[in-house]
Amino acid sequence: MSSYVVTDIETDGPWPGAHSMRSFASVAVTADGEELGVFEAVLEPLPGSQPDPDTYAWFQDQEGAWAATTEGARPIPAVMDAYVRWVQDLGVSATFAACPLSFDGSWIDYYLRRFTRYGLAQGPAERDRLFVGPGLCLASYTAAALGKPFHDFSPADIPIKWLGDVPHTHHAIDDARGYANLLRELHQRISQGHLP
Repeated sequence: MSSYVVTDIETDGPWPGAHSMRSFASVAVTADGEELGVFEAVLEPLPGSQPDPDTYAWFQDQEGAWAATTEGARPIPAVMDAYVRWVQDLGVSATFAACPLSFDGSWIDYYLRRFTRYGLAQGPAERDRLFVGPGLCLASYTAAALGKPFHDFSPADIPIKWLGDVPHTHHAIDDARGYANLLRELHQRISQGHLP
């Protein structure tokens, strides 16, 4: 059986290293939506990093999001080691999935490579892999299912019912659960031929 590790991250700026990933959550699911496990963590800031002023200001307009993203922070190496063990303990082949993959995936890859021996997409010489394949971009998948050119797509275009009616709160666990529901919806629509 294969699974998808649907992940959402919250960062205090746009660039890994200069800024920090402050929290993330992953929901492991099968293609038909069976939940296999959940991982959620708040991380300490990277040494020497500073929050981006514009990002910090944006967080102040999102009710409760900054607190959810920063309170109870744990040391980064301990969090990333626990995350690797959690993915491995799923006992199934896992494909990483995010919306969009290019943003969330680049941050997870940066943290994995800096603090563990793994990466998100690993090269052919890396035989001990954490994930299968390069990852699934749920933004691209959704744009295709809606029949929209990707450059015209925004996550705001996702019907709330496709998210399982889970509000997008910018609390990593809420958003990861919504995206896990989205993955199930997309698989069902494609498998049943409900294409635009």
